[in-house]
Amino acid sequence: MVIYICAMPAPDRLSSTFQALADPTRRAILSRLSHGEASVTELAAPFSMSMPAISKHLKVLERAKLISRGKEAQWRPCKLEAAPMQQASDWVGQYREMWEARFDRLDEYLQEVQAKDRSDVRSNKASQHKKNKRNNT
Repeated sequence: MVIYICAMPAPDRLSSTFQALADPTRRAILSRLSHGEASVTELAAPFSMSMPAISKHLKVLERAKLISRGKEAQWRPCKLEAAPMQQASDWVGQYREMWEARFDRLDEYLQEVQAKDRSDVRSNKASQHKKNKRNNT
């Protein structure tokens, strides 16, 4: 029997960011931190989960460099770090431009098709009107 061992490459920063953002709890934590620093207890308050579970979410966010933790005596406030979010936004923005251009082309095509359909309907009505006139005389 042959066993293959494949080492997974270390995730790049963008992958870590998207992995961290994939979870709704972590997104909610980031949303809360967008209003300012908070303690772990404050971040855990809205969730019905254990402190160890919240700590695991915070570790994922910290590894992705989306948050940092300060050290002020007994208080270790969590703080939002915007740089990874900006990198993710820039990456998505490249594709947004491409899709907007494609949607613009699709919109132009649909307008052409609708205009042709309206023209065909008017043409059919005119033909039907002429046919009815001939039949009435």
